[in-house]
Amino acid sequence: MNTRNIAIIAHVDHGKTTLVDCLLRQSGQFHNNEKVIDRVMDSNALEKERGITILSKCTSIDWKNLRINIVDTPGHADFGGEVERILNMVDGVMLLVDAAEGPMPQTKFVLTKALNQNLNPIVLINKVDRSDQRATEVLNDIFDLFIALDANDKQLDFPVLYSSAKNGWASNDPDKKGKDMEVLLEKIVDHIPSPEADPNGPLKMLVTSLERDPYLGRVLTGRINSGSIQTNQKVKSIDRTGKLVEKTRITKLLNFRGLERTAIKEAFAGDIIAIAGFELATVSNTICNENSNDPLDSNPIDPPTLVMTFSINDSPLSGTEGSKITSREIWDRLKQEAEGNISITINQTENPNAFEVAGRGELQLGILIETMRREGFELSVSRPRVLFKNDEKSGEKLEPLEEVTIDVDQDFTGIVVEKLSSRKGDMQQIKPSGGDKQRIIFLIPSRSLIGYHSEFMTDTRGTGLMTRSFQGYSSHKGSIPIKKRGVMISGVDGKSVAYALWNLEDRGPLFIGPNEKVYNGMIIGENTKGQDLTVNPLKGKQLTNIRAAGKDEAVDLTPPVKMDLDKYLAYINDDELVEITPSSIRLRKIHLDPHERKRAQRDN
Repeated sequence: MNTRNIAIIAHVDHGKTTLVDCLLRQSGQFHNNEKVIDRVMDSNALEKERGITILSKCTSIDWKNLRINIVDTPGHADFGGEVERILNMVDGVMLLVDAAEGPMPQTKFVLTKALNQNLNPIVLINKVDRSDQRATEVLNDIFDLFIALDANDKQLDFPVLYSSAKNGWASNDPDKKGKDMEVLLEKIVDHIPSPEADPNGPLKMLVTSLERDPYLGRVLTGRINSGSIQTNQKVKSIDRTGKLVEKTRITKLLNFRGLERTAIKEAFAGDIIAIAGFELATVSNTICNENSNDPLDSNPIDPPTLVMTFSINDSPLSGTEGSKITSREIWDRLKQEAEGNISITINQTENPNAFEVAGRGELQLGILIETMRREGFELSVSRPRVLFKNDEKSGEKLEPLEEVTIDVDQDFTGIVVEKLSSRKGDMQQIKPSGGDKQRIIFLIPSRSLIGYHSEFMTDTRGTGLMTRSFQGYSSHKGSIPIKKRGVMISGVDGKSVAYALWNLEDRGPLFIGPNEKVYNGMIIGENTKGQDLTVNPLKGKQLTNIRAAGKDEAVDLTPPVKMDLDKYLAYINDDELVEITPSSIRLRKIHLDPHERKRAQRDN
């Protein structure tokens, strides 16, 4: 069957997973009476909850005697490792852009990767049914972006379509509503080339993703560059240098049909398939015949920029809420993650109970932590810190730099510019973005953004939108002034008392409510005076045998501040940890004993 392999790339929430839903429906993959949930490609529970794509996934549709293999890729730069790998499997890309928001940082990030691999794009401007759509201006912005990224003449001559994926249509004209997605499918056939593969050559397949199946074991996915492969065939895997990794026999061969993986007996050059039978082979390995030693080229992966320390939960409440609490269990889980996700690296530390985990950004590491939490793990996590490196020639200290794009109401432009400028940010552009909003673009050190998001949302009263993407390394910017904040620390173990919390409310917002477990060294609230304060949240009202003339004061507590995991990670200081269990998230000091905290403060 004639084949096309295409990846859909876009910024977060621009509608690519909804578009895949629409193509699957219109291609007849679902029965008329079949009930299908929205965003079927977001199979991960966290993907559905957050509305983002975390893992790249393959599907296929059959249309007019043509098979179109579609890859749904993550739109966030933190999951860029998924994007870089998956682009090795396709022969073209569909760039999906919101008709109101236009090209965003992650659009630029993923498009750069695609253009560097000489992939030709189809541009689809989505959500043209929105009342605030500005398709003409967005198209101009896309063209300017292509020029800025040094696209070649063929890539600049991209076809443009307009769509409303939610309503199931695409059109050549932004002012004319289409009937269905047929015009888009025709454009894919005409513009995306057939796979460049040698059907008569020796077997070669580059592994681009890895997952574990409870029945099949390791499942490796990739595209066959040459030759063919059969079930029970003897093959081997080699690394990028040609060194043997493993010899084995193919136990299962699978291809993608709609949302299902179907067992097949043979696959040919150009096919995207999944294979089982390996125990050691991993991402970027080449699967080949037993007498072959020439690996396929694989694109280098951008290095991690942030690192966090994962350690056992050694608080007094350890083991009361989770089932996996030992350092051995945590280390094995991290090794499993690093095995399939090559953009994450893990290292052991001098402390046998603590491990360093490095990744692309706070979101990627936060997703890993949340996943482990739901699997029953208890652990403690440190504040994220950036990874510096030294220039090979000059020896100069370099730090990661990010491009931040901010959309805010005009009333908040001043405070945002002031805050980011004070954090060593360099403003690149400011322009209207429609609807009385301003778009501001900054280049800023990654460490300046740690903990800034919650402050940004406060400054913009929850209306601001901030997106970021890694740009590279630059010379160290020096110290960054960040406002010091203090916390209230419990000095006792037990359960919190409403009367005690009521008396502590004047000192700052609280993170806990009454009758909650607390322990010595646990952070229970913020001290507005900017210094740490040890308090007693168990102190009850003193009782006497003298009856008061007036009515007792009623205890009327303000609801405690409840933050999600991402906000807790951004909130803590260097001397604090986030304690994570399947049912609770708590803040604590690294040193629970107050005397140890004072000694550590003196040493620093």
